[in-house]
Amino acid sequence: MRIDILTVVPALLDGPFSHSILKRAQDRGLAEVHVHNIRDYSLHKQKQVDDYQYGGGAGMVMTIEPIARVIDQLKSERDYSEVIYMTPDGEVLEQALCNQLSLGGNLILLCGHYKGVDERVREHYITKEISIGSFVLSGGELAAAVVADSIIRLIPGVLNDETSALTDSFQDNLLSPPVYTRPEEYNGWRVPDVLLSGNTALVEKWREDQALKRTQERRPDLLD
Repeated sequence: MRIDILTVVPALLDGPFSHSILKRAQDRGLAEVHVHNIRDYSLHKQKQVDDYQYGGGAGMVMTIEPIARVIDQLKSERDYSEVIYMTPDGEVLEQALCNQLSLGGNLILLCGHYKGVDERVREHYITKEISIGSFVLSGGELAAAVVADSIIRLIPGVLNDETSALTDSFQDNLLSPPVYTRPEEYNGWRVPDVLLSGNTALVEKWREDQALKRTQERRPDLLD
């Protein structure tokens, strides 16, 4: 899978893809992440990519031309299953959507800035719009990194234990159960005896019960 991220601030994405699981996925050739500076596609001498909005109002708007130029170039080189715009008014990111996108082809993620992008970009280039929550960020870069992470970790071979992602929160509409590791006792706080029993069936039943209990307490909406 290849993910191309379009931004006016490429440096914001230096960290997320240079460490841990995302770096390992790229090193293994399981995923490619390419960051493109939209300013490189501006025809203005000063590499301007924004302008005042028609009709007046506060805030600048990202212009259509440089965005269209980079998307057109990328699409001329390979096929993409989705061209995604990161925006607060998009579809809220859920695990089911991550699963779906991880099974698809190449993706383009467009990061908004200022007051957003010229609406014609959304009308004629964007195939899906995604939000990571009901709040506003200074730009779409952090949201794009979240989306990329949530997708790439699901690609077979990325995680050392391929079954790990199957037991993540939300995969079965339940939160993950509590987890413990050594030591068995710390400060008088013990690991539940069932986890030390060696009885796989009892352990699995305990985990199912705990996952259901935690979901009922913290996210009852998931059980609807």
